[in-house]
Amino acid sequence: MNIKTAFKSNRLMKSLTGMTINEINNLTVTFTHIFETNRQINHKKNKKQRQLGGGRKHKLSTTLEKLFFILFYIKCYPTFDLAGFYFDVNRSQTLRWTQALLPILEQTLGHNIVLPKRQIHTKEEFAKTFPEIKDLFIDGVERPINKPKNKKQNRKNYSGKKKRHVKKNIIVSNDKKEILFLSPTDHGRVHDKKLLDKNMLISVIPDKTAVWLDTGFQGIQKQKDNIMMPKKKPKSKKLSIEDKQENKIISSIRIKVEHAINGVKRFKSISDIFRNHRIKLEDRLMLVACGLWNYHLKMS
Repeated sequence: MNIKTAFKSNRLMKSLTGMTINEINNLTVTFTHIFETNRQINHKKNKKQRQLGGGRKHKLSTTLEKLFFILFYIKCYPTFDLAGFYFDVNRSQTLRWTQALLPILEQTLGHNIVLPKRQIHTKEEFAKTFPEIKDLFIDGVERPINKPKNKKQNRKNYSGKKKRHVKKNIIVSNDKKEILFLSPTDHGRVHDKKLLDKNMLISVIPDKTAVWLDTGFQGIQKQKDNIMMPKKKPKSKKLSIEDKQENKIISSIRIKVEHAINGVKRFKSISDIFRNHRIKLEDRLMLVACGLWNYHLKMS
């Protein structure tokens, strides 16, 4: 692949990596520092006597090219055969590049303080982490996977929605569409409310912070007074005109979390059927995609 061509057009760069040229150039500085640091640490652990930088030259000769590759993989999500064809290497080489570079990108985003929180234990910790938050928008996000052959895994990951097998996360965003919290990836059969309860997030949100949810979290109103949720139509009855208008207003406000989810799903490794089999890779890809979205908002 002629990477230099991509750096001549922002439109082409965004279609290949999901990032602008300026965003990639800025991210490269930290990525290079973390890559070289890890490289030196690994070299010291290695018992081989070859000097650092010795041996056959890397196909991706610069850290900018390495960053481009891993962003290209996350955005376009090619098979390793297809990625090998694009970069003129064997498919196994693209697999090794992905395994090596994805943790470096995660560390880079963490250094830029754009990765969402994974766990919050107390109200004090929440207030310290997000001191100015007045509104929180919460929703569940599903990602399709291949149908598992194992009957137990098949049942665990069947969501019933569109008859798909999925993995699921809870996402919490603010009014700027930044993703503040990402729950650990769970099986698709788990209901949104049950997954939210499992992460005990509602209990650590301060009473002064309004929480905006959809009707998939029915019953959560009993746990807190600051819940903003559309009213669900009673069985065999109709909603009043006032209730419909109120639902419309609530939905128009909480749409921000849908925009945040769409921002993450512009990366095909999140929106396409997940093909990889490496343990916990689906969780790492989701975390990195959320970090890239937050980084994009930060640079905008």
